[in-house]
Amino acid sequence: MTQAEIGVAHVDTDELRRQIAEKYRDVATNPEIGFHFHTGYPLLTMLGYPEDRLASIPSEVAESFAGTGNPYLFGDLAEGETVVDIGCGAGLDSLIAAQQVGPGGKVFGVDMTREMREKATRAAQSMGLGHVEIRDGYAEELPVGDESADVIISNGVVNLCPDKQKVFREMYRVLKPGGRIQIGDILVHIEVPQEAKDDIDLWSG
Repeated sequence: MTQAEIGVAHVDTDELRRQIAEKYRDVATNPEIGFHFHTGYPLLTMLGYPEDRLASIPSEVAESFAGTGNPYLFGDLAEGETVVDIGCGAGLDSLIAAQQVGPGGKVFGVDMTREMREKATRAAQSMGLGHVEIRDGYAEELPVGDESADVIISNGVVNLCPDKQKVFREMYRVLKPGGRIQIGDILVHIEVPQEAKDDIDLWSG
């Protein structure tokens, strides 16, 4: 194993994406059925999203929220900024970002699950947020230009990517000089064994 491969999970990326998209398709279309992870309003409360910030968010978006943290604990966004939301899901963090940056800013939400993208797009349209654009794509291959973002946000997505170094290289490519990253995600304090990283069933189970 080369130095570049250390820490990278050796799984079938296409199959992993298929399994993850299948799981989050259910979160988008049937959020009431329950999952092995927290979702919806109870999760938003656990993660410290204030009620006044959620008041303008469509309930169907909040119900399909499945993040693992709160990117806004690192600070609010500024008017006029361009934001990329990696793995935007149903769009909750993208919609909050759009309200903070205002019509002079821009928000690109990127997600690989069609049903999530459709829900996020409908919500942005219903809220009159014309400066939100939801795009099909992957964290490792962001569909945005070089040095185009002031801020990258992401919530519970990097942990699902087998090659995290590639994800962060993409973030670096997309960020403007002096740009910043605000991520809510899962951290482990004990290194995960390589054989566990390479077991695809442990990724989406």
